[in-house]
Amino acid sequence: MSVFSHPEYRDHQHVAFHYDRSSGLKAIIAIHNTQLGPALGGCRMWPYASDEEALRDVLRLSRGMTYKSAIANLKLGGGKAVIIGDPRSGKTDALLHAMGDFIESLGGRYITAEDSGTKVADIAKIAERTAHISGLVQGSEHGGDPSPTTAYGVFVGLQAAVEHRFGKSDLSGLKVAVQGVGNVGFRLAQHLRDAGAELYVTDIFAQNVDRAVTELGATAVSEEGLWDLDVDVFAPCALGAVINDTTIERLRAPIVAGAANNQLASEAHGDMLRQKEILYAPDYVINAGGIMDAYYQRHGGSAEQLKAHVETIEQTLLEIFQRSERDQLPTSVVADRMAEERFRLR
Repeated sequence: MSVFSHPEYRDHQHVAFHYDRSSGLKAIIAIHNTQLGPALGGCRMWPYASDEEALRDVLRLSRGMTYKSAIANLKLGGGKAVIIGDPRSGKTDALLHAMGDFIESLGGRYITAEDSGTKVADIAKIAERTAHISGLVQGSEHGGDPSPTTAYGVFVGLQAAVEHRFGKSDLSGLKVAVQGVGNVGFRLAQHLRDAGAELYVTDIFAQNVDRAVTELGATAVSEEGLWDLDVDVFAPCALGAVINDTTIERLRAPIVAGAANNQLASEAHGDMLRQKEILYAPDYVINAGGIMDAYYQRHGGSAEQLKAHVETIEQTLLEIFQRSERDQLPTSVVADRMAEERFRLR
């Protein structure tokens, strides 16, 4: 299939493929839009089943970053990078250096950061070959890791969804199913536990589940059994496309609010959620804390300013929910229109 005819291409400005024989690096960088500024987006490493799966992921993710930066009022465009490989066994210094060379070759149009399958230490290795990185601020509270800020933003957004749907901001006794308790999902679960929520968790890695059970008092559930739980909120915090024809039919939670990117398998699923009266917090709105963190690391600003910016996620979501009800449109469509007003008209 030609990249230009790919269903997820959607006006991307630049898609680059790179193979480095000596290190074994196979990577793709997609730049969707740079109308508001250079494209910033994380570098994901994942054992994709095929090159097609990797291409689809990077195209969807990079487009989402354009919308995320725009809705968050940041002077950034949208891009993403994926490395095809197992993050637990495939990383070498040579591979990360080759990735840095690849990023450098784009001349600053794309800026990378940590993402699923990569850590701050990996970005530090990439930074030995390129200055076009974010997330390595020395002496910062989290050492450059945006995960805590992402999790806090999702928590703020989840509270907004609960307030809109149930008319209350108190999360005590609220039942929340968290799918994926890695860097962001575990921190979100911590916030929820501290607020008095009852947690149900699942993850593809057993040690992540064990940690949540031991440290947070969560209840472990199977990946398959998650969809049938009678809970108040479903919080997807793993990979995308988990809201699809099959899962929507089984989903019992009246709210979907989580950290994962590209939660909807297709645009049609936003309308299906609305028809089932399930309130959906659009993913790139609720999880924008990480890109805000990366922006402040590059451009400066205090921790207090960053926190205040992250907390604007609440008002943005409440506006989306209200417009959705007024215009009888899916929240995903409303969010897209709000973002497009910003990056297409400037």
